[in-house]
Amino acid sequence: MAEESQETTTSLLHHHRQPGWLRRLTTSLRLKTSLLSELSGSVGDLGTYIPIVLALTLVSHLDLSTTLIFTALYNIATGLLFGTPMPVQPMKSIAAVAVSETPHLTVSQIAAAGICTAGTLLFLGVTGLMSFFYRFIPLPVVRGVQLSQGLSFAFSAIKYIRYNQDFTKTTSTKTTDPRPWLGLDGLILALTCVLFLIFTTGDGGKRNVVDATENSGIITTNQRRVEKRLRILSAVPSALIVFVLGLVFCFLRDPSIVNDIKFGPSRFHVLKITWDDFKVGFIRGAVPQIPLSVLNSVIAVCKLSGDLFPGTELSATTVSVSVGVMNLVGCWFGAMPVCHGAGGLAGQYRFGGRSGLSVVFLGLGKLMLGLVFGNSFVRILSAFPIGILGVLLLFAGIELAMASRDMNSKEESFVMLVCAAVSMTGSSAALGFICGTVLYLLLKLRELDCSAFPFSRSTSKSNVEDETIISP
Repeated sequence: MAEESQETTTSLLHHHRQPGWLRRLTTSLRLKTSLLSELSGSVGDLGTYIPIVLALTLVSHLDLSTTLIFTALYNIATGLLFGTPMPVQPMKSIAAVAVSETPHLTVSQIAAAGICTAGTLLFLGVTGLMSFFYRFIPLPVVRGVQLSQGLSFAFSAIKYIRYNQDFTKTTSTKTTDPRPWLGLDGLILALTCVLFLIFTTGDGGKRNVVDATENSGIITTNQRRVEKRLRILSAVPSALIVFVLGLVFCFLRDPSIVNDIKFGPSRFHVLKITWDDFKVGFIRGAVPQIPLSVLNSVIAVCKLSGDLFPGTELSATTVSVSVGVMNLVGCWFGAMPVCHGAGGLAGQYRFGGRSGLSVVFLGLGKLMLGLVFGNSFVRILSAFPIGILGVLLLFAGIELAMASRDMNSKEESFVMLVCAAVSMTGSSAALGFICGTVLYLLLKLRELDCSAFPFSRSTSKSNVEDETIISP
């Protein structure tokens, strides 16, 4: 008995002495909801990922196999590091410039833009400047950036649903070719997916129909039935079902895809990036991307993480360094420049992602596709119903925009709305950020107590003397 007791005590001590990295790993991969919900949440950010990857692959000749493999490794690493459904999203400004402006950016110039942006974020993270910005940027300004990004996603999603899009030429949306009602990428299909997602996920929040305190502990039969129905509906992996449906429709829309599939990944190779590539990439790609990455990929992501997962607000330094390291490795091999986006986090949360396991599943899926199908997977993506992508993007955008609902005072709402309006009208989060910050400081200046300043004391003294003279 003594020996058994000693063995038990020894095993418990070994358990408590579990290495910190292993304990962190198990915590990151611990299920916080059902397995199906995590799987569903894993595809919540594909509404922005697929169109941009498709356009860069077809227009700029990006290596899709390399991008899939590297972004898969990023997904797995961030899932283990952060323990939340931290997304890996394309750098949108660089992608927009690469495929929309002429001449188009080459793969080397795209990589150079990503490396310059990554170097800047790595510098801000290592020096602690990013944490400084994060602490002192007013919350209403951050909410304004989130609101503008969320509404921009939602507006683009509506265009995806209502109009035919051609991402083989540009990432920008068009509104000149209305989508037909019928067909495997018609309006009826998209609207059916919207209704299905609303019916299964509701408003995206966790709601308990039965509240024993309000009902004095008495639970009716009808309330039990409603509670049971909502539990069943919330367990449905709705986003995953919609995405798989889209993959099936790819082959139904174009059966010749099967003949074009070639198995195996492309070979890795280091890009040759010249100084001229760095010059063009920095001026045309990195300059518009850096402010967006700082605001949306770091500041807004950390704030949103704290809102969605109370008590687990991410470190701005860690997120900034993460973006820097990812691109300083992958871009040299031709992978797409990526960052962490608040919209992607909102989308994955909206459809059930609650832990790092969600993005680990996504990473494993991307890794399998990159290793098995390689660059031929672009044929499948090019036939994916754009209306379904619009549906996923719509819910992600609305979830991100709803993060701004905690602005309770009129002053905070005023700053937030001005920041959002300028960001959306000027198509620049940096411009909206500057205007919102200046507005916030002006409003605080109006309420500043000036009694501590010398000129204020002299003015106050003269006013008192005048009052004394006038008084009888």
